Amino acid sequence: MKIVADENIPLLNSFFEGFGEIVTRPGRTMSAEDVQDADLLLVRSVTKVNEQLLAGSSVKFVATATSGTDHVDKEWLRSNNIGFSSAAGCNAEAVVDYVMAALDTLTEEQGFHLQGKTVGIVGHGQVGSRLYQRLTALGVKCLNCDPFKEAPDNTGIDELVEKVDILSLHTPYTHNCEHPTFHLLNDERLRRFTQSADNAILVNAGRGEVVDNNALKTLLNEGQPLTAVLDVWEGEPTLDPELLNLVAIGTPHIAGYTLDGKVRGTAMVYQAACEFLGRGEQVQYDEVNPEPLLKALTIASDNHIEATSATVRMVYDIRRDDLRLRRAVARHPNNIAREFDWLRRHYPRRREFSTLCLKLERCSQDVRDYLAGYGFSIPV
Repeated sequence: MKIVADENIPLLNSFFEGFGEIVTRPGRTMSAEDVQDADLLLVRSVTKVNEQLLAGSSVKFVATATSGTDHVDKEWLRSNNIGFSSAAGCNAEAVVDYVMAALDTLTEEQGFHLQGKTVGIVGHGQVGSRLYQRLTALGVKCLNCDPFKEAPDNTGIDELVEKVDILSLHTPYTHNCEHPTFHLLNDERLRRFTQSADNAILVNAGRGEVVDNNALKTLLNEGQPLTAVLDVWEGEPTLDPELLNLVAIGTPHIAGYTLDGKVRGTAMVYQAACEFLGRGEQVQYDEVNPEPLLKALTIASDNHIEATSATVRMVYDIRRDDLRLRRAVARHPNNIAREFDWLRRHYPRRREFSTLCLKLERCSQDVRDYLAGYGFSIPV
């Protein structure tokens, strides 16, 4: 059996070494020739899986080690009797960590408290629902927007942009359907958001095309009261350097790039492949996921804001990812796409908040509640 896989899928050998030959390729440039004689194809979101890639190949099963599936033509796979599976939810905790880290940074830089804001979460799937749980655990008022799900305080997008101070986007990219997300935040909705909100904040860690990037750039150039955090961009891996210079935080599509999320994704496609092939599972996620560098920390503070910010940045300081992207674009303005992919391919090992176990000494209940709400592990 031959497996062709994206070179950025971690621990392939640990999970699949008993299956047969494993060949890795750069995901973004994977070609029909690469997969011609493969039996299993394992991809990430940068590989377009469709008739052009697979027609005439021997591929019998495709799995993506990502939550999103909008890069896969599932209907074509189905019509050609090719099995398919995704790793839905594998990196959801990582994306929520990213959003929480971004908001924590902005609260310090802009001098506000999350409890005084209303957050609108667009998409109540794996990520959006978890973000809602974390924020409401902190006492933050949240509204949801998802026409496909039953969600608490579910609101239409046009009403949502006029009711919230912070928008966090977690939808797939869809175009020709009942509720398309392409340019869901267009010029009109962005302007209504900035006019209605008290110091509007936009976070997009979903898909770049959900926000009209040109309209966003125009508003920011006009000096509208809007703070933008972008992990995803229209036209990736190319991005607009002028827009990057205007956003508060910009990162190269790495919100879900924790080691834990990646290994979880590999484990999930491994489980799906075993089921498809009728093989017994020989490897478990907990057995191969590496120990975190920082496993335990003692906190002694009666200030929940101070304790949380310090702990968040010990695990994940989002400002470093922002700085890496800005430096890369400044050094190589004519090769932005190459640098964008390099940053993703060589992304530093990052762990999820839940991997850090906190011991609290002389801490108030507010400190305990806040740290737990952010997602850190606190023994009872």
